[in-house]
Amino acid sequence: MTSKTFEVPNIHCMGCVQAIKNELRELDGVASVAGDASKQTIEIDFEAPATWEAIVAALTEIEYPPAAS
Repeated sequence: MTSKTFEVPNIHCMGCVQAIKNELRELDGVASVAGDASKQTIEIDFEAPATWEAIVAALTEIEYPPAAS
């Protein structure tokens, strides 16, 4: 299981966090998604077949791309 915490600058409220959770939970291999709107961060636990690249693609598609690291 891979755990990752990352910043998403487009998060402005808990509605944004909920949209991200809804999108990422649809990916096979995603175990959990949590977010903090005040810190603009998302925490995700995932395993194969989910990949970081697929997660970034899904977030970019819904206009919540992760900050460049």
